[in-house]
Amino acid sequence: MMIPESFAVELVPWKEAVALSKDLGECIRGKYHPDLVIAIGRGGYVPGRVVCDSLLITTLTSIKIEHWGEAANCYGEAHIRYPLSVDVEGQDLLVVDDVTDTGKTLIAAIEYLQSLRPGSIKTGVLHHKTTSTFIPDFYAKMVPEWHWIVYPWALHEDLVGFVEKVMTGRSATPGKIRSTLNKRYHMRPGMDDVVFAARELVERGIAEETGDGYRLKNIL
Repeated sequence: MMIPESFAVELVPWKEAVALSKDLGECIRGKYHPDLVIAIGRGGYVPGRVVCDSLLITTLTSIKIEHWGEAANCYGEAHIRYPLSVDVEGQDLLVVDDVTDTGKTLIAAIEYLQSLRPGSIKTGVLHHKTTSTFIPDFYAKMVPEWHWIVYPWALHEDLVGFVEKVMTGRSATPGKIRSTLNKRYHMRPGMDDVVFAARELVERGIAEETGDGYRLKNIL
């Protein structure tokens, strides 16, 4: 999937993320009774735990699949980084993630889990993008038009990437950086979050402070 230079970004606050996770639990209630919930790392950790709490399920584990990096940077093909450490043969599994974007993450998860001979596999996400090639069994909210979604558990990581994208070799104040983020990505992060992200880039050696602003290093 080709990501354009400018696109809309939705910042999901904690309250909404938890509410969506509870909604996902209600979508599943009475329709599926999993023996084990598997959260996709890392986006599915929080939703998976909230779904378990909503349905009073105590069996929760995870697998780590890598596909997306920070700020909508795609690694390429999704692959299993950390597989399951438990036997799931014959068990009914519920796989939980935050979003279906390309669909490749859940496709990789299903292919991997099917090789372990479970009884059944169902999937659930907070946001299902209709542009995805994979349709989950359960979702809390449908997203008809593609845009990037930033969850609160990935805010700093994603914002560091987006701030780097809008920085140049010319010094810009946090306010200017925030304004550029809004212009290019239609996002309005908190000023403290912008400063935190800019300082992260300084610590990484990517940017430098210039009085009241920041700029990328080694840019002619």
